[in-house]
Amino acid sequence: MTLEHPAEKGRAGRLGRFEKLAELASNFTSSALFSLLCVLLVAGFITVHLLHLPMEWQHLAGDAMASVSLLLLALLKNSERRAEHAIQRKLDAIANALLDQQEGPKSKAHRDLEEAVGIEEQE
Repeated sequence: MTLEHPAEKGRAGRLGRFEKLAELASNFTSSALFSLLCVLLVAGFITVHLLHLPMEWQHLAGDAMASVSLLLLALLKNSERRAEHAIQRKLDAIANALLDQQEGPKSKAHRDLEEAVGIEEQE
C-alpha cells in the first residue's frame, strides 16, 4: 500500500483494479437506478421508525444508511482527486503550448495539449 496520489497510479494509460472498480461505482452511483435505491433505503428507514419496529430493525436501517454514506464519501473523494489531476494536466499542457508557441503548430506542447483535451474521456 502506498500513499501515492490515486491519479498517479496507472498513469501509463492502464488502470488498476481499484481504479476500474471506482469508475464502475461512479457510473452506477450517478444512475437513476442508484437514486431509486437510495429513495427506497430512506423510505425503509422512515418506515422502520414510524412503525416502531424492534430495535434490531432500527439498528439495521441506521447501519445501512451509514454504510452507504461512507462508501459514497470515499467514492466522491476518489472522483474529486481524479478530476483535479485531469485539470492540472490540461493546465500544464496549455502552459507548455504557450511557452512553445514560437516552434510552430506541430510542437510537442501542441500535441500534449491535444491529448490533454481528451483526458476526461479516458478517466
